[in-house]
Amino acid sequence: MQYRRLGSAGAKVSEIALGNWITHGGSVGDDVAKACVRAALDNGVIFFDTADIYERGKAEAVLGKALKGVKRSDYFLATKVFWSMGDNPNDRGLSRKHIMESIDGSLERLKTDYVDLYQAHRYDRHTPLLETMRAFNDLVRSGKVHYIGVSEWTAEQINDALGIAEEMGFERIVSSQPQYSMLWRVPEQKVMEICRQEGIGQVVFSPLATGVLTGKYRPGEKPPKDSRAATGGVMNDALMNDSVFAAVQELRPLAEEAGVSMATLSLAWVLQNDNVSAAIIGATRPEQVEENVKASGVVLEQSLMKRIDEILADVIVTDPSLTG
Repeated sequence: MQYRRLGSAGAKVSEIALGNWITHGGSVGDDVAKACVRAALDNGVIFFDTADIYERGKAEAVLGKALKGVKRSDYFLATKVFWSMGDNPNDRGLSRKHIMESIDGSLERLKTDYVDLYQAHRYDRHTPLLETMRAFNDLVRSGKVHYIGVSEWTAEQINDALGIAEEMGFERIVSSQPQYSMLWRVPEQKVMEICRQEGIGQVVFSPLATGVLTGKYRPGEKPPKDSRAATGGVMNDALMNDSVFAAVQELRPLAEEAGVSMATLSLAWVLQNDNVSAAIIGATRPEQVEENVKASGVVLEQSLMKRIDEILADVIVTDPSLTG
């Protein structure tokens, strides 16, 4: 496993992070979740990403149990705040009230005194950004949070937050968590540009395009029975079509030429980007973790990167209006 700095922060994270969206507390049992976490740790993964909204707190609780007994300084733990956890009108967003109450709930479920990275899961248009940044700053000062980050914020929103941090002497954002893959390149347009300039690292989700880049979906065929598409899992509709599936199949010879699996090729592609600090994977069994961590340290030749771009040219998504 290779390790990278989280943006310009001093802390280092594993290039591969284990996330637990729609797995822990959901599609996999606690024993399997624990086995996946153990497989991650055994393979050098120290970065674990979750959120309070994942299965309404269950994912955090399962991860907390899975990490029990592991020396706290040996792993880097990230969670998020924004989405509603209840019916109260104050129980969502990035108000000071919701942030302060949410961190305590997350810490209790995760069985820890602090999280290494606390992320705004989305931008809150109904709360003054100054209020949000002050609350995050106070959490860092209190020791409950070490670093702050954002997820799916625009370049303009990130820039505004940096401006407030500069003016007020608050903690700065050190990470951005966007969707990013060979097929979904929306962050390249503006987000990565400002993040490079400001020392903000990308912690990307869906690097396998919700499984599309593994090649499991084929044009003209029904999804495999055990796939996310077949079982009603959350998919990116913009990528679920035969044109994309056909283009992805053309990547198989390139993966074979490089001596790697389709998943490894896709993860390695993401990690070639020098603004990416880590790529988040999901897993429903330990074997998937063991396969995906092989991408760390893999260097793809520029000629291969060029051929990938040529094959996918007509199906790459760059339009930010398609983001959710």
